[in-house]
Amino acid sequence: MRRIRVTGTLAIAAASLMVLTACGGSTDGSSGGDVPPSAEDVALEGSPTFDAMQARGGVIIGVKEDQPGLGYLDVTTNERAGFDVDIARWIAAELGFGEDQIEYQPIASANREQAIVNGQIDYYVGTYSITDKRKDEIDFAGPYFISGQGFLVNVDSEITDVTDVSDFNGLTVCSATGSTPIQNIKDNFPEIDTQEYDIYSACVQDLIDGKVDAVTTDQAILIGYAAQYPDEVKVVGGLFTEERYGVGLAKGDDVFRNFINDLFENGNATWQEIFDANLGDSGIVVEQPAVDRY
Repeated sequence: MRRIRVTGTLAIAAASLMVLTACGGSTDGSSGGDVPPSAEDVALEGSPTFDAMQARGGVIIGVKEDQPGLGYLDVTTNERAGFDVDIARWIAAELGFGEDQIEYQPIASANREQAIVNGQIDYYVGTYSITDKRKDEIDFAGPYFISGQGFLVNVDSEITDVTDVSDFNGLTVCSATGSTPIQNIKDNFPEIDTQEYDIYSACVQDLIDGKVDAVTTDQAILIGYAAQYPDEVKVVGGLFTEERYGVGLAKGDDVFRNFINDLFENGNATWQEIFDANLGDSGIVVEQPAVDRY
């Protein structure tokens, strides 16, 4: 798999993401990416997930809404924006559903598999790392993006460079319950104290308030928070894992999974337009990854 390379200064990345999250999106809650119009006469014979969508007359998508540049809800305008949101809308459009037929469901990281298993959502798009453990319960299409574990610290922190996760030994690091970065720390770095919440924004607030020493999650997410609070927090270090973002869906629905994988393989131009609209000026240089047809 290809690796993400972060270039330029954090100030440039932060400024770019501030612009991206401030624009894009309509009063109906839609994002600002260039998503194709809804397809017509779509047929996915043998997909129970698609059958449920058709019977309902709409699609229910699990998302994040506290991740600037990726999956974000502006509570003032009720507008959703971000790379993941536009990927989710692209899939819905190719399934034949317009924005007025999409219901977005915010699902915390720890509850994603259960929401899919229970049929609470049709699919999930929200910095959802593909792991073998999760594939015991659900299936994934993709990956459609690759990131990696990074760290966010207070702008006044004495931590200016991180060469290994163990650099945080004896300190308290915060992340979302159920996320792969916090599990990596709990499994492999017992000398690091951990704090967990349902949402990353609570960790960022603790960091700003001096209650934790760092926040860890995928670096793409952290750059978004650094954009929101450039005078208070900063990203340090490089990538310490490889996180492959996939679309979570019901286990065994191979027809639906193949449909999304075909979409990703044949839609590079659309993928690039969505990336450019949301993250293109952020300082992240990345190519669309190849899908894994396991």
